[in-house]
Amino acid sequence: MIRHLATILGPQHRGALRSYLAWLVGYAVLEGLAMAFLVPVLGAVLSGDTGAAWRWLGALAVAVLATCVARYQQAMQGFRLALVTLGTLHRRLGDHVASLPLGWFSSEKVGRLSRSATGGTFMVTNVFAHLLTPVVSGVVTPATVAVAMLVLDWRLGLVMVLAAPLLYLTHRWSAHWIGRSEQQRDAADALAGNRVVEFARNQQTLRAFGRGAEGYAPLEEAIDGRGRAAGRMLTETMPRLLASGLAVQLSFAALVAVGVALVLGSAIEPVTLVALLALAARFVGPLTEVAGLSGMVRMAGNDLRRLAEIFDEEPLAEPAAAAEVTRPGEIEFDAVRFGYDPANPVLRDVTLRVPPRTMTAVVGASGSGKTTITRLIMRFFDVDSGVVRVGGADVRELGTAGLAEQVSLVMQDVYLFDDTLEANIRIGRPAATDEELREAARLAGVHEIVERLPQGWATPVGEGGASLSGGERQRVSVARAVLKGAPIVLLDEATAALDPENERYVQDALRSLMRTSTLVVIAHKLPTVVAADQILVLDDGSIAERGTHEELLAADGRYAEFWNRRTRSRGWRLVAAEQDR
Repeated sequence: MIRHLATILGPQHRGALRSYLAWLVGYAVLEGLAMAFLVPVLGAVLSGDTGAAWRWLGALAVAVLATCVARYQQAMQGFRLALVTLGTLHRRLGDHVASLPLGWFSSEKVGRLSRSATGGTFMVTNVFAHLLTPVVSGVVTPATVAVAMLVLDWRLGLVMVLAAPLLYLTHRWSAHWIGRSEQQRDAADALAGNRVVEFARNQQTLRAFGRGAEGYAPLEEAIDGRGRAAGRMLTETMPRLLASGLAVQLSFAALVAVGVALVLGSAIEPVTLVALLALAARFVGPLTEVAGLSGMVRMAGNDLRRLAEIFDEEPLAEPAAAAEVTRPGEIEFDAVRFGYDPANPVLRDVTLRVPPRTMTAVVGASGSGKTTITRLIMRFFDVDSGVVRVGGADVRELGTAGLAEQVSLVMQDVYLFDDTLEANIRIGRPAATDEELREAARLAGVHEIVERLPQGWATPVGEGGASLSGGERQRVSVARAVLKGAPIVLLDEATAALDPENERYVQDALRSLMRTSTLVVIAHKLPTVVAADQILVLDDGSIAERGTHEELLAADGRYAEFWNRRTRSRGWRLVAAEQDR
């Protein structure tokens, strides 16, 4: 847990964490010593030695005062660390996440990130404010008491030492099973949360097939699984917590039995036994509290581990100094090999060159590696071998900011932020003038959308662009790329689902982009493919063919087959069945 806390707080707060832990351990030791002074105080009082009682009472008062000072210091430092966590953790988490490769952001990891950013943050503050103090003092204080007992009476001290392995193993056994149950419950919670979001986002599809009223089986199964996991956690946790408490009480019973045997054997005086048992009670009390908190400690440890694992993710490697772009707009793959699973490469020794201010169309069957090419250009992932160059420089040497300046991306699925139409286009280049923004909008056909909106440019588009159609969102995405003016524009199926009107606007914008930028287009629509300066045909992760439309048709290979199949499908039409007369 301490290692995870150090990771979460970051290097700048590790000194404060060490200071806090030092005060916490010091407080626990002093508390144990203060308790040990009870033995001579009680012994002197019960034996009637007033002078000795006052002397030991003075020593006890000094120990208690030192304990109070240490307690105050560790409490204040704990609260300061909790406030630091509240004030900086989300910012540090955001900064770290922004440095991770874009390929890291799968739906599962994004869901885990959301849960850790909320529950994990709360748990870190709770650890400092409420949990760590009783846990540490509940272990260190009894250990100090046991050492003191060895000095005061080695026989009872030996019983405490012998009880320690039993208490430790019982606690480990209990915490292991509680932690395992909590992990299962957490996984069930995460799955149920994902299913709720899925159910809410896909209401249109569910209702279209009559599933809205009857329910959604995956969601119902996830909710049932969450209930079973919670019930299983309760039934598995309680017996183990009781076992931990029972081990502590048995240890105290053993101390009493040994003490009574010593009195009966005249080895110690009854008055001394009473004083020693009072100290033994302070050995048992903190351990009982720790046993009760063992489940919470393990669950907190799981939360902290999950949050620390995010910080342990390796950020995208950045060069000490960004390489210089010598050939703006040029893209080159040199013997590139890459696989999401290294054992199953998606691209195999791919070599290609895209000259500046040309359009390259990439075609191929699903799974052939088309989208992977654009992801490697954007450096969502680093290649397993070979080099990807943009503007004549290795993308790994350009740095994130340098690469972003060179490339724009237009995808089939467009996300617009819950802001105005103008703000969503300005994301392409926030410092652009109003004239530049209007020209980009005109080229992408957005000006026609503006005229129809009630508030014009100031119209909110809703979360995800919900107030616009899919084609209109695509036009906004293209306007972003035009406004950015990057030397390279990547289009991944950007026109695949557009109606004729929206496609016409997007095609006009692409023709405008071709005059200033290099285009790499993943497309299946024939007009887009035919207009390309070169066509790459991917097959099973390799470039099977390359050339112009005419050259590839003449080769009568895979591209010719693709072209003939697409041409035949364009001639298909639905014919109404002749009515019976």
